[in-house]
Amino acid sequence: MGTHHGHEHARLQADRRALTVALVLIVGLTVAELVAGLTSHSLALLADAGHLLSDSAALGFALFAAAMAVRPAQGRWTFGFRRLEILAAQANGLMLGLVGCWIVYSAIRRLVTPPEVAGGVVLVVALAGIVVNLAATLVLSRASRESLNVRGAFLHVATDLAAFVGTAIAGAVILLTGWDRADPIASLVVAGLMFWAAYGLLRESTAIFLELSPQDIDPDEVGRAVVSVPQVVEAHDLHVWTVTSGFPAVSAHVLVDPGADCHAVRREIEAVLRERFDLEHTTLQVDHAQPSVVQLGAVERRQAR
Repeated sequence: MGTHHGHEHARLQADRRALTVALVLIVGLTVAELVAGLTSHSLALLADAGHLLSDSAALGFALFAAAMAVRPAQGRWTFGFRRLEILAAQANGLMLGLVGCWIVYSAIRRLVTPPEVAGGVVLVVALAGIVVNLAATLVLSRASRESLNVRGAFLHVATDLAAFVGTAIAGAVILLTGWDRADPIASLVVAGLMFWAAYGLLRESTAIFLELSPQDIDPDEVGRAVVSVPQVVEAHDLHVWTVTSGFPAVSAHVLVDPGADCHAVRREIEAVLRERFDLEHTTLQVDHAQPSVVQLGAVERRQAR
């Protein structure tokens, strides 16, 4: 368990560093793009700026959650503050969806009555945005695989990177052809990317809050692995869930033969769960079974063969 907690602490420290660097980059770009969007009358730039504002808030919330997650368990917070990471991911998903709805509404209005857009300004700012977002995306990509919290921030920045590419194309089209509707069309593409990212974050964070088993762990397989351990008669009240990113847990009530060493069997079960499913956090109640249960368990094992 000490190794697991040491790895978790190192991960959270690395997450904080990555989030801090990305936040500084995105805040600077947000200010520049707001000014450029207002002066050029570009909805695509203002849409990107609105998304960048949500990015800044998302990165700030994610950074706060990562900082709180390293605090030890205390009082009623028996798991510490680690689930704040999942709450931050869910908030980021909701924010992405809401900003996407605003962009769709504004884009439809501008498709009907397109204003004049300064294509040159749009193109220059979009190219600058690509460079900054690419740097922030690379910083976050190293940590995003393990933490749903960082992945939420990563998706914010990654969708902005794609959005800036679309905005640059729209700016070039306006500059070359004068077709102003390219601007709101680009913003609709941005909104589509945001909805896709929001759906993924909300689905995964909701699954954790509802305590579904991790996608890569089948509870039935876990149950079969437990009862396959010698001297185990039965396992019930088996629960497999995710406390927070990278922290799966399992609990079960296990019945063993009347003459078995409960502590030795528990250690063997823990070793099986650790080796086969990478389950480090286990809570097992191991008791001796009544003779009638032992006989029933033997019959069920023979039938299973």
